[in-house]
Amino acid sequence: MTSRKNLQQTVKLCSKTIISTVLVSLMLSACTTNIAGRKQLTLVSERQAIEASKLAYTETIKPLADAGKVNNNPKLTKRVERITKKLIEQAILLRPETRGWNWQVKVIDDPEVVNAWCMAGGKMAIYTGLINKLNATDGEIAQVMGHEISHALANHSAERMSVAMANNMALQMLQKATDASGRTMTLAASAAQVALTLPNSRASESEADEVGIELAAKAGFHPKAAVTLWQKMAKQGGGQTFEFLSTHPSPQNRQKALEKLGQKVLPFYKAAKKKQVL
Repeated sequence: MTSRKNLQQTVKLCSKTIISTVLVSLMLSACTTNIAGRKQLTLVSERQAIEASKLAYTETIKPLADAGKVNNNPKLTKRVERITKKLIEQAILLRPETRGWNWQVKVIDDPEVVNAWCMAGGKMAIYTGLINKLNATDGEIAQVMGHEISHALANHSAERMSVAMANNMALQMLQKATDASGRTMTLAASAAQVALTLPNSRASESEADEVGIELAAKAGFHPKAAVTLWQKMAKQGGGQTFEFLSTHPSPQNRQKALEKLGQKVLPFYKAAKKKQVL
């Protein structure tokens, strides 16, 4: 009996080892390098991420538009479009192939939501709660949207979708290879789902900070706005859980890192302002 039990345990262990080996091999063969020079897992291609984002964008925006909560303030909408237009121009210079993206931004009227995002393919949104609660300047809006655009430029959407796919594959393979109970697998699946809703990785956040502040500087927005933005975010956050902060981890050294990045991109800002004067 003991021998049979040991054999079963050995089979399970071997199965898990094989699964791990297969997944590692698959992940290594499905890696690409993004604009920041970091290798990413890309089981999902950028094109696939863009197509999936189109559907997600429609499903997100349509009910809000039907309720009259999209672009219902022409003056504010024009302001946001003016800012993002300058950022998009710089994004296209950085990645020329994105000229073919269907770039667009929506202003969502929700005074309680402090959030903004940019999906794969350039579809963006910013909530009035972020602008009004922070009393955001043009420069601070540019830093928010530059950061979000950078997530799209660095292919972070496809990367997160690929991680989700890898998690699902691992769970499915493990379920077939072991005699785990339905309850155990349900808990595992729930844990995987929770993991997918955790904040962006430090690596992707650092990339978006670095690329975003450069985009904004080249578009003519002073890099110091990146620091004041996060100062306001931290001050206003208090005991509240802003959606933006829940998906964008803010380590204590972030402001220092942004100050350092600001000094690095300051020449881009000065060159942009000089060009605007001429």
